[in-house]
Amino acid sequence: MSYENERKIALEAIQVGSLLCQTVQKQIAVIGAVDKKDKSPVTIADFGTQAIVSDILHKHFPEIPMVGEEDAGELRSNAEICERMMHALQEVGWNRATEDVLTAIDRGVFAGGGSGSHWTLDPIDGTKGFLRGDQYAIALALIEDGEVVLGLLGCPNLSQNTADPDKRGVIFVAVKGEGCTMYDLDGLNLGRVSVATVDDISAAKFCESVEAAHSSHSDSAKIAERLKITAAPYRIDSQCKYAAVARGDAAIYLRLPTRPGYVEKIWDHAAGVRVILEAGGSVTDIYGKSLDFSLGRGLQNNKGVIVSNGQFHAEILNAVQDVLGL
Repeated sequence: MSYENERKIALEAIQVGSLLCQTVQKQIAVIGAVDKKDKSPVTIADFGTQAIVSDILHKHFPEIPMVGEEDAGELRSNAEICERMMHALQEVGWNRATEDVLTAIDRGVFAGGGSGSHWTLDPIDGTKGFLRGDQYAIALALIEDGEVVLGLLGCPNLSQNTADPDKRGVIFVAVKGEGCTMYDLDGLNLGRVSVATVDDISAAKFCESVEAAHSSHSDSAKIAERLKITAAPYRIDSQCKYAAVARGDAAIYLRLPTRPGYVEKIWDHAAGVRVILEAGGSVTDIYGKSLDFSLGRGLQNNKGVIVSNGQFHAEILNAVQDVLGL
C-alpha cells in the first residue's frame, strides 16, 4: 500500500511544528538559563506542537485517531500558560480560536491498540535537551494493525551533515518498504539515509542518552568493554539517537532499564523504529523481541531497547543479556 498522501501531510505538519519549537527555544536563549523545574517554555512548545500536528492531520484524515503524549487539562486550568501558548502559535501564523486549539490537543487521548489505524505523536521528545538549547525531536508515526508503517523524526537542531555542523534542521521520513529519506525544514530532499557499516564491532560507536536516568550508563560501559569498543559514547537527547544510527553517526543505541516495572511509551519509539528499519538497521528489546505497538499506549510486552546497524545485533544482544544477568 502507498502512503504518499499520509507522508506528504505528515511532513507538512512536522515542518510547521518545528517552526514553533524553534521560535519558543530561541526565546529561552534570549531570557537566559531556565530552571529545569520550570517547564513552562517546553510546555508551551509541547502543547502548541501537538495542536498544530493534530489539526493538520485531522483536517486531511478525520477518520484516523491519535495517541498523543499531551492533553489540554493543564491549559484549561492554567490561563497564563494557555495564553502564552496561544501567543506562540500566533507568532508562527497559526491563528485559531482557543477552544479549537484545546480540542485539537485533546484528540491525542485515543487509547491505541492492535486493530485499525492511528497516529502517535510525541510533540517534544527530549525536554531537557530542549531547555538546554540542545537536541530534541518531534516524533510522529502511523500505526496500522499494531505495525508502524510510517515514521517521521523532526530534529530542528540536528546538523544536516557532519561536514557543516552549523547548518541545522532535518526531518527523517521513513515509509514501510520504501526506505528512509532526509529533508531540510523547508521540505528540500537531502537524499536517502542508511546505516553505516563497520569492519569490526570494536570499531562501532555507542549512542546513548545524555540523561543517565533514561538509560544505565554504567551498564552501557560494561557492554562496550565486553564488545571491546573503546570510542567514547555519542551522547545526544531524544529520538535523535535513532536518527543518528539511521544515518551512520553511530552504530549502536541502547536504552537499558533503569527501574523495575517501567513501561516504555509508544510515542517514544514508534517513529524511530520505522526510521531505523528503513535505513537498514535492527531494533529489538533486551530479550531479542520486536517492539509490540499493538497493546495501546505502552510497550508492555517489551523491556529496554537495542538499536543497531544490524551487522552485529545478535552479538550486542548477547553482551547486553550477560551484563544484565538475563
